[in-house]
Amino acid sequence: MTQARNKSLAKSLHGLIDRPIVLVGLMGCGKSSVGKVIAPLLNLGFYDSDTEIENAAGMSIAEIFENYGEAEFRSLERRIFERLLDGTPKIIAAGGGAFVQDDTRAVIQEGAVSMWLQAKLSVLVSRTQKRGNRPILAGKDHRVVLRDLMQKRRPAYEKATLSVFSGPESIDKTVRAALDALKGHFKP
Repeated sequence: MTQARNKSLAKSLHGLIDRPIVLVGLMGCGKSSVGKVIAPLLNLGFYDSDTEIENAAGMSIAEIFENYGEAEFRSLERRIFERLLDGTPKIIAAGGGAFVQDDTRAVIQEGAVSMWLQAKLSVLVSRTQKRGNRPILAGKDHRVVLRDLMQKRRPAYEKATLSVFSGPESIDKTVRAALDALKGHFKP
């Protein structure tokens, strides 16, 4: 039933979205998962900024950090957003730290609608423990790292155009909330 409602809601948005939508938030909040569901519902392309960075660099994000450092990674990240935000409507999942960088956030805010996917700490911990490919969490207590990141990054995430809660239930509920927020923003 929820999927049918989501399809109907998405259909009502066709032709209204006139620029990219960038999903922002902490790792584990569902940016990629939600983006992969919303994009086809809206007949839009989906891009994961981390994948785009890896493709451009020809190496993993961990290798970029190891070989060139965070400053070079952030510079590449900003340039990837400048390329992706070409005015064509699409859905983009941003890396967790992208929107925290002032210059990258400015690029996103100028060329897209940003949507913060908020999640409770317990949800983030549960989701990130299922995947072991997050270098920032490797060998560390996920709860402690994520709690610290929540506190540090919240002021930046609060600057997003839209905000949606990503709860522990099925992704369909978060997709519905995201579509509702987009419908409210892109009024006919």
